[in-house]
Amino acid sequence: MKIMKLNKLTLKSIADLRSHILSKTPSFYHSSMTSTVIPYDSIESYLSSIGIAEFTMVDLSTMPNFMEINERGELVISGAVTWKDAKAFCRSKGRDIMTSPTEELACILAGFATSATGERFFGFGGLREQVVSLEYCNAKAETCELQATKPIEDYTDLTEYQKSYEHFSEFKNAPFPRMVQETDLLIGTEGQLGVITGATLKTTELNERTYIFIKLPKWEESIKPHMEVFHKVQAFRDQVFSCELLDSNSLKVLPSEEQVSSSGDLIFLEVLTGSFEEVYEKLLGEFDFISEEDIFEISAARCHALRMNVPRYTFERNARMGVVKKGTDVQVKSANFEELFEIYRSWTKLGVEYNLFGHFGDAHLHFNFMPTKEQEEVCQEQLLQLYKKVLELGGSPFAEHGIGLIKQKFIKNYLSSTQYDFFKVLKQEMDPENIFFPVGYLNLKEKA
Repeated sequence: MKIMKLNKLTLKSIADLRSHILSKTPSFYHSSMTSTVIPYDSIESYLSSIGIAEFTMVDLSTMPNFMEINERGELVISGAVTWKDAKAFCRSKGRDIMTSPTEELACILAGFATSATGERFFGFGGLREQVVSLEYCNAKAETCELQATKPIEDYTDLTEYQKSYEHFSEFKNAPFPRMVQETDLLIGTEGQLGVITGATLKTTELNERTYIFIKLPKWEESIKPHMEVFHKVQAFRDQVFSCELLDSNSLKVLPSEEQVSSSGDLIFLEVLTGSFEEVYEKLLGEFDFISEEDIFEISAARCHALRMNVPRYTFERNARMGVVKKGTDVQVKSANFEELFEIYRSWTKLGVEYNLFGHFGDAHLHFNFMPTKEQEEVCQEQLLQLYKKVLELGGSPFAEHGIGLIKQKFIKNYLSSTQYDFFKVLKQEMDPENIFFPVGYLNLKEKA
């Protein structure tokens, strides 16, 4: 059997990037390697299993960084700038970024490629709408610029494709990228049409925020209190930036000194401090199923640490067990949120360890199986059934973290000839020699 050859290359300048692109080497470009849909630890065996003979992993993490706030208060960046870098820089200038992914060490430009959205979608909307412009290197190694104010050019099959997206317009991400404005070409297409090298994005005025935790019973026992919070908080999106869930099992993965509650679930709200009294009076003080003693304030640092460490410790646990992540990234409409909870409740009876956390206010949660090697197949079958059900509900199967390699097998039922035909047009127009992430989802074959 022929051995798969995996090349690894680190680039340190735009000149290096251009030179590599001109070599026409089929490559995948990455930076912080935080993506949960690319099996970095087992990439060689994964690519070999799908018949790839040679492939190059290109590391952009040492590309030179640049940040500035322009005269319009927008953040201009290039290179391997992380969300943590950007947050600190903006705050030093009296500004704040409007997106806050859980993994702050992830690089922003890679986040645009997958359209990761983070906690603050609840208050500020999608990352896609925060992008003012993008710079990227195309297949000819030319630097190009895309503007959010310009509509995408009239490609063949574009109108039909745009119509197919309309159903998902209120979701964070559809099962396929939006194609309305120029910048959409590079947002969510996972580097398959070019390499993003710079961006300008909107920021907001830096305002003080208060973090409120709400103690709830375990969702496995009752979701009435959870749903009360969910429905009532929707009217406060201009004052509440984030509405997140950490269930009791999520808290258990943390070291004892980092835990906040010994039992039950937590929902936390990131509230504009200037609006806190109004939010408390009109929202927190009006719950039927939650008492006042179960609502408490927590520091920003403690809140961020909790939200960041739960997925991190979950991932580390799976790595120790030698299993690939078996988790969901499903978003449904508000009317179907309870039904999604019921699906997850049925999974609690499988005898597999699990936890549930995520973007509660957006009906977008991450259920994570934490199986043994022997339980992986059972979890895989449950995921297949879930995606069939989400398709019936008209939900989005991957609302945040992209498709990558791991989730390609689940996406095909969500695609039709409308999407496949347009994907072919895009690749032919922008990457005719198929050098950018050639095993990405844009090259999936339509089912016979």
